[in-house]
Amino acid sequence: MNYIKITLKITLLAFCLFTCQPAAFGQKSKHGSSSSYKGYLFVYFTGNQKNEEAIRFAISMDGYHYFALNHNEPIVNSSVISETGGVRDPHILRCADGKTFYMVATDMVSANGWNSNRGLVLLKSKDLIHWSSSHINFQKRYPKQDSLLRVWAPQTIYDNIAKKYMVYFSLKYGSNPDKIYYAYANNEFTDLEGEPKQLFFSPDNAACIDGDIEQKDDKYYLFFKTEDRLPGIKIVVSKKLTSGYMLQSDQYVQQTTRPVEGAGTFKLNDGSGFILMYDMYTSGLYQFTKSTDLKNFKIIDKEVTMNFKPRHGTVMPVTSNEINKLISQFMSADAVLQTVKGKGLIENEVVIDTAAKRLYLPLAPGTNAKLFKPGFVHFPGISVQSAKKTDFSKGNIPYRVTIAGHKPVLYMLSTTPKS
Repeated sequence: MNYIKITLKITLLAFCLFTCQPAAFGQKSKHGSSSSYKGYLFVYFTGNQKNEEAIRFAISMDGYHYFALNHNEPIVNSSVISETGGVRDPHILRCADGKTFYMVATDMVSANGWNSNRGLVLLKSKDLIHWSSSHINFQKRYPKQDSLLRVWAPQTIYDNIAKKYMVYFSLKYGSNPDKIYYAYANNEFTDLEGEPKQLFFSPDNAACIDGDIEQKDDKYYLFFKTEDRLPGIKIVVSKKLTSGYMLQSDQYVQQTTRPVEGAGTFKLNDGSGFILMYDMYTSGLYQFTKSTDLKNFKIIDKEVTMNFKPRHGTVMPVTSNEINKLISQFMSADAVLQTVKGKGLIENEVVIDTAAKRLYLPLAPGTNAKLFKPGFVHFPGISVQSAKKTDFSKGNIPYRVTIAGHKPVLYMLSTTPKS
């Protein structure tokens, strides 16, 4: 098996131009034409420490190469939006109007135990930057919930029949297995309407968590993890969103023998297929697979890069304007410069001094400094330009970094250490 190598060192192989998918039917909304979307937003958390149980953002230009925003720090404060002080398993959705966004997440601090959480978090935004939130404790919200042990991995999908947003999640009561339930959100997306109903009935009453619904043609494909017995990811299919799900096959679809969770699917904007990604939570890896039929999946880890280590997350298409807003809010000049690449560059020895505004670019022995040309990430709204002819054999070269909405920042780049 091949796995993605994820490092904390800022890396970037290549970024293609963003293309994206419409927005309003089901979970992967379909609003407008695919040409109006130019990229992808990845929402995720990073681990089991309390400071890691928070929502983070990354962007990609092609769905394969991802770059963390905000220095891989949270974009919202978990202690503000949640009851427990931590959130996990974030899911993001573009609404049917094409300009409103919903996020949901597990309200949980894992240090309190895997049976410690009782609810979820709902978030709403008009710009992906500013988020309003509410949290729901099921034991306080609904009667007869004394035996409830946990509420895990919520997601949202638009029900085109009911004309409402359906939130689905797993619940575990006492010694019973986890089961996937659903309830509709209210119009303000601040609460749930009615009591939860079971969405999928496992034929062998096995535990089911981490539901993720993808719509293809006239069918809904519900990916889920079998939490007990032999854990893994399976798919059930139905022509109805809220009922009738039957196993597509008894086979597991993850392409590894290592433990996995948190299936996340999204359609590629160029129409070439679907991505199924999942969290290899015991291995520190995140595996990407590709499919054209949601039946057969091929590992594509060698095509994927990240400069962060995600845990259970989801991906949503975004427009150029949205990319510009995210970059303006969450990208800095030093983060851009740390994406530096170049023939002969010793990447793991690059040093940045943000106070002195200097970037040291160590070159491998035999590299001609006169011919060395550094390259940087290409994103909408970002410009990196040298202020004079690039010839590092003659000393420092000033580079101007411009991020949309901000004043240019001047850095001195050198291939020789500061004396």
